[in-house]
Amino acid sequence: MASKENNNEIQRLKSRQATLSGFEKNYGIELSVDCIIFGFDEQKLKVLLIRSDLKKYSGKWSLLGDLVFPSEDLDAAAYRVLKQRTGLSDVYLEQVSTFGTVSRHPAGRVVTVAYCSLINVQHHKLNILDNELHWHDVKSVTDLAFDHQQIFDTCFKQLQKRVQEHPLGFNLLPKKFSLRDLQNLYESILDVTLDRRNFRKKFFSMDLLIDLDEMEQDVPHRPGKLYKFNFEKYGKKKKSWVGIDF
Repeated sequence: MASKENNNEIQRLKSRQATLSGFEKNYGIELSVDCIIFGFDEQKLKVLLIRSDLKKYSGKWSLLGDLVFPSEDLDAAAYRVLKQRTGLSDVYLEQVSTFGTVSRHPAGRVVTVAYCSLINVQHHKLNILDNELHWHDVKSVTDLAFDHQQIFDTCFKQLQKRVQEHPLGFNLLPKKFSLRDLQNLYESILDVTLDRRNFRKKFFSMDLLIDLDEMEQDVPHRPGKLYKFNFEKYGKKKKSWVGIDF
């Protein structure tokens, strides 16, 4: 099914370019969207990739993308692609950047708009698994099809920037979490090793963690105290929030 969809994409592109008039007929520029879905699972940051069926990119992985329909808004196209490829419909997508290298698509001139999301993998089960749709550790992502490596790298850097500007990561943790869990989360996303004492000092100074007076249970290490994030207090302090500088 996925192979047929990829072939249909190229056929649609060639057909539409052949029938365009005026400026579009002369230049044949098409528009597409690509979805970069990051997921946190098993203490690792992952990205959702699909195997490319195009002969030129045989064996390579790619992001989730498709052409934008003539009567379709960009946001609507991104959500359609995500729904068609994964079955997911409850994921927030944020527009990140536009990529327009002339030779980026083998079928012709295609400009693409990248959309990014960050989810908890356990809370968003994939309902469609066609064409080897899999989660990949971000550290293993190399040499993607098309210019998708550049798109992935750009979105990854944007995610790292965003997670320090806003407390996005707390939505990936259970309601009750330890400081070890919290540090593992930020280390996975930022791809760094953080000093334990300095990390905890910074978070405590923000005064946004609620001590639940509970301890971890059944863990293979020394049990730690459990906390939850004070979203109500953050809402009141949001305007004065200056981010997290590690």
